[in-house]
Amino acid sequence: MISKKLQDAFNEQIQAEMGSAYLYLSMSAYFHSINMEGMAHWMEVQAKEEQGHAEKFFKHIIDRGGRVELLAIEKPKFEWTSPLDAFNDTYKHEKYITGRINNLVKMANEENDNAAGIFLQWFVTEQVEEEANASKIVAMLERIKDSVNGLFMLDHKLGER
Repeated sequence: MISKKLQDAFNEQIQAEMGSAYLYLSMSAYFHSINMEGMAHWMEVQAKEEQGHAEKFFKHIIDRGGRVELLAIEKPKFEWTSPLDAFNDTYKHEKYITGRINNLVKMANEENDNAAGIFLQWFVTEQVEEEANASKIVAMLERIKDSVNGLFMLDHKLGER
């Protein structure tokens, strides 16, 4: 049985993961609006991944005899000044989610909840990958600067995801 404290925290994490999906869909819409179809596709894939993360928390709560409560999701940011601006926000957001996961791990340890701790290890590893991917794209965009050719090449590469 999951404790009420962890259940509430996991419900908040469902909200955060769905909020991430919503943010990345908003970024996808932005990329579509500037004809960066590869980046738009990358964000759509990312949004689906985040929804999958929320579903993992959903299932874990239910499997542990808890009660899922779906919380409201805020309207995401709508506009960015450039692809670099959007991917900088992506990287910052992934660091925020990493912090949330780390806090959940700490809480599971304090609650002496081994099942939650083991469950959360997948997310710890996933967040290393998420941050690395976003950081690499930011670095590429910083190197590209104002190169239209470079931007279109990166757009094409991200569309292969």
